Amino acid sequence: MTGVRTILAAILKQPPGLAGVVIVIAHLIVALVAPIIVPHDPALQNAEAILQPPSIAHLFGTDRLGRDVFSRTLLGGREAMLISTLSTICAMAWGCILGIVVALAGGKLDAFVMRLVDAMVAIPWILMVMLFVAALGSSTTALIPLLGFSYGLSVVYLARSAALDFIVRDFVLAAQARGETRWTIAVKEILPNIRDSLAVQGAMQWSWIFLAVSSLSFLGMGVAPPTPDWGQMISDARGIMGTAPWTVIWPMIFLSSLIIGVNLAVDAWAKALGVGRLGRMPKS
Repeated sequence: MTGVRTILAAILKQPPGLAGVVIVIAHLIVALVAPIIVPHDPALQNAEAILQPPSIAHLFGTDRLGRDVFSRTLLGGREAMLISTLSTICAMAWGCILGIVVALAGGKLDAFVMRLVDAMVAIPWILMVMLFVAALGSSTTALIPLLGFSYGLSVVYLARSAALDFIVRDFVLAAQARGETRWTIAVKEILPNIRDSLAVQGAMQWSWIFLAVSSLSFLGMGVAPPTPDWGQMISDARGIMGTAPWTVIWPMIFLSSLIIGVNLAVDAWAKALGVGRLGRMPKS
């Protein structure tokens, strides 16, 4: 993989990439320092301060329970970011391993595994996750493996497709002729040649999973109260958007800006690496 400094320099030379990196870094800084700088307890309800507009005391106003929107907004992405990061690691790990293994194995094993993955992909991710969340609960420990499994399916396609392109190359055939094991070939010959594509896909997976966590929170099946979450805040404010728009505007701005920033940064990263950015669910 190209040196980190070279890649970063190439990203920052692109105005959209620079904007994306700045947005993402700003969100990370906010997520790290938010517990220290928030002026109010995000879970504290105040019946005397219900739906107050933005003021010196409450910069982003208050919600229908009198909670400080500014404090809740600053803290609203922390839990979703953690879940997204761990779920992405889970998805990339098992998806890459399985995709490369079946590509090297070929034959009936490859056909069986990929048809099984096809069947899983045919089930809408939101339905699959909601069924498991309803059965197991919406705790962080439950969401991480569920989202990791659901979004790892697309990684299987990518890893298998990329590995198939290299299996017929001379250096892989030479390694097979030397009697090297499939694991050695996968780690030493194939993985180094596809890791740029996998890295870009992993970054995109993160943004998709983050949106999934926010969607589940919006539906009441994601981050559990009283932990603040942007999706949950938007859901709570649906009925009062006309009378108290500040309760929904700020979490929407923070949520959308993070996703836009990640997408801009990843697009620039893909161009710097010279790899294509794939869609959500690539096909075999």
